[in-house]
This record gives sequence, C-alpha cells and structure tokens, in this order.
Amino acid sequence: MIVSLTVRRAGERPDVQLACLPRSHGGPPSGLARFLAPPAALPLGPTVDRQCGRRRWGQRTERPLARTGGTPMTNVTVLGLGNLGQALAATLLTAGHSVTVWNRSPEKAAKLVEQGAVRAGSAAEAVAAAELVVVALLDYPTVHGVLEPLAEELAGRTVANLTSGTPEQARAFAAWAERSGVRYLDGAVMAVPQTVGTPGAFLFYSGSPEAYREHHELLALLGEPRHLGEDPGLALLQDVALLSGMYGMFAGHFQAVALGWSAGLSAVEVTAQLVRWLTALLPALPHFAAEMDSRDYTTETSNIAINATGLGNILRATERQGVPAGLLAPLQELFLRQLDAGHAAASLSRAVEELRVGE
Repeated sequence: MIVSLTVRRAGERPDVQLACLPRSHGGPPSGLARFLAPPAALPLGPTVDRQCGRRRWGQRTERPLARTGGTPMTNVTVLGLGNLGQALAATLLTAGHSVTVWNRSPEKAAKLVEQGAVRAGSAAEAVAAAELVVVALLDYPTVHGVLEPLAEELAGRTVANLTSGTPEQARAFAAWAERSGVRYLDGAVMAVPQTVGTPGAFLFYSGSPEAYREHHELLALLGEPRHLGEDPGLALLQDVALLSGMYGMFAGHFQAVALGWSAGLSAVEVTAQLVRWLTALLPALPHFAAEMDSRDYTTETSNIAINATGLGNILRATERQGVPAGLLAPLQELFLRQLDAGHAAASLSRAVEELRVGE
C-alpha cells in the first residue's frame, strides 16, 4: 500500500488528505479513495489501512467517512457495466465510496477505473471485495449464470439486484439467495441512466428489510429509495405497472402523430400541443385512482356513455384518414362492456373494473 499525506489549511484548522493508491500485489484489489478529515480523527501507523476503506482478506474493518456529509465509506461491488451499471458505479464513486467493478467485457471498466474504481479480474474477485454487491446485468438468466456459481463467496453478503425482469423471476432468484445464505434485495430503477443519482431518479426495492435498513443511506445516493415490502417481487411488479402507463402514453403519442401526418402536420407540431394537453389532464389521475380504490364511480361529468361516444368518433375518424386504429380499439372494448353491464352513468374510470382480477 502506498500512502501519501498532504496538509493544507482550511481557515485555522489543518486538514489532512489521505490518498490510498491501488496495491500492486497481495490481498483483495482496492481502488483510489480520497477524503478529508481532521488530524485527530486520522490515526496513522498500523490502522491507516482501515482509513483507506480496505479490509484485509477475510477480515472486517472499520470504515471512514465518505464525502457525503458523514455517511460511512462503503466498499461496494457493481456487476455489469452496461449503461445502467456504468451510471450506478460512477454515482457511488462521486460520493466517495470504494467501488469494485466487473464486466464480461473488461474494456467497459476503463472509464470507471480512471475515476478510481477497481477492475476485478473475475466475478468471484469482485464479490469478495465488498459486503454489498449491486447487480445490473442483461437479464435474470444472466444473473443466475453469474451468481449461482458464487454461492459460497456470496454467503453472508447483500445482493441488490437492479436487473430488469418480472416479479416471478425476482421471487425465484430470491428463493435461491435464501437457500444460499445471501441477503437479497430486488430493485427497479425508475430513471434513465443519465439521471441516476439526481433528484429526478427514484428506485423501488423489495426483499430483506434488514438489508434495506443497513444500506439505505448508500442506496439513496442512486435515487430516492422506497422499500415496498418483504415480497421480493413487489419492486418489479411496481416497475411493470409504471412502465405499462409509460407505454400506454407512447401508444397515444404514436396514434396522435400518425393522425397528424395524415393531414400534413409534422410530428413536432402535434407533439407540442399534445404535451400541453396531457399536462393539463394529469391532475385527473389521482382523482380516478381514489374512485378506483373506493369503487365509488359516481359522477356528474365524464361518464362511460360520453367517453364511449367520443372514443367511437375518434376511431371512425382515424379509420377514414386511413390510419390503423388498433392502439385505441381495446379501450373502446372496455367502455362497451361497461355499457352492456348498465354502467353508462358511471365515471369513465370504472372501465378499469374490466381488468380487475382476484374476484
């Protein structure tokens, strides 16, 4: 281990900067970790290894403070360096944590290594470097393929799996993790990689409450975290629900643009007005949600009959323009079934009852 100490003055108090450079041999790999601390809080000599955030092979050590206002610096491993994995690792590095990364294509780690990450030579080596292993791989079959051979190395550690998948896949992997003595959190990132670590990002987690409590402060660096419950499938269920709304919005956008094109309007022209219109309508969603949960669909305004007539007009106009109407037709089917059931005067939100399961 190479240690360099520099002293600078911040007002009247000297601050010591400790730069811990990667080891050239021996022990687990570790990255560049820098932080500032008052001299009294910086014991030197044999304890300086702990101040670099390293732990000796097979030995737990104390952790210094990261650059995030008192949060203990944590050794974190990130497996998978696609766009999301790159963003996760970079965010943790920026916050002052010691990050070990691994990817099947090792060249993807180059930029992160320049920022201070340690590139592990294998997934096993990466897992051994940290108590928390953040996973952002292609899919769940890949997660099984990478992690299942490492059951012994992962035992006693926490895995936070942010790989896209289904609730069923999350539950199946959580069952393997429990059998293997691994604390497991499944997660869903509600952000594009460019916004990870910003106020606009939020993440859902489900699984081990103990693991979530222990790592909450670090997970909050990636985006606002929310733990949904012990059922490991809940995070991905919420993910699928929100993405369903997103794709429904995309479908409406595509339909609007196609209609505009049929009349010589540009996509830009149509979209500018569509954004204005949808923004004005957004406050209606919480109102509809309250109706759905209470199942009180009493209304004096926008009922099923009015909307079935309106959507019918839209579908006919669309077809007359020569534009396929298949994206909107399924919603009209819900309205018509509600009409047949005698709910013409109910709020349009009652159409959701056609999708309710478990009754």
